[in-house]
Amino acid sequence: MKYDRLAASVFCAILFISFTVSARQHKHDQHDHHAEVNKRGDKTMGFSHLMTTHRFRLFEDGGAIEVEINDPNDSDSRAKIQKHLNKIAERFGVGDFAMPMAIHAQTPPGVAVMSDLKADIAYKYEDTGHGGRVRIISKSRDAIAAVHEFLRFQIQDHKTNDSPEVEKRQ
Repeated sequence: MKYDRLAASVFCAILFISFTVSARQHKHDQHDHHAEVNKRGDKTMGFSHLMTTHRFRLFEDGGAIEVEINDPNDSDSRAKIQKHLNKIAERFGVGDFAMPMAIHAQTPPGVAVMSDLKADIAYKYEDTGHGGRVRIISKSRDAIAAVHEFLRFQIQDHKTNDSPEVEKRQ
């Protein structure tokens, strides 16, 4: 009986230690992944993630990718944001998702369907004064579902804390 209790206690201690080490390693791996996403993003986008704010929004007809400068006097970053988002709208419109794949080091969810249904999705660049926005619009349910999947992945991988819920446009 004592042996069973001792064995159970040792087993629980080993399990606890393993779980703690695994959780710490997972947290470390997530931090490393996020740091690499930011590093690749800075290089690919041409501006610093530290000097800008990214937002990903889901709408009933698609969604939006928004990037704005943190310092209203940072005209250099604003110009780079606007150039990048214009390029994103053009490239996504022809089904080219090489940039997000380079930033995330993987094919983001939704990209395959968005590429297949490129004729059903419009990507419109809009200037916001402090940066820009790419509005993603479709009437196709399959395309909208893929856009939402893509944007939810962006929210998670960029750690923006944006809502993964669909907003009603007014």
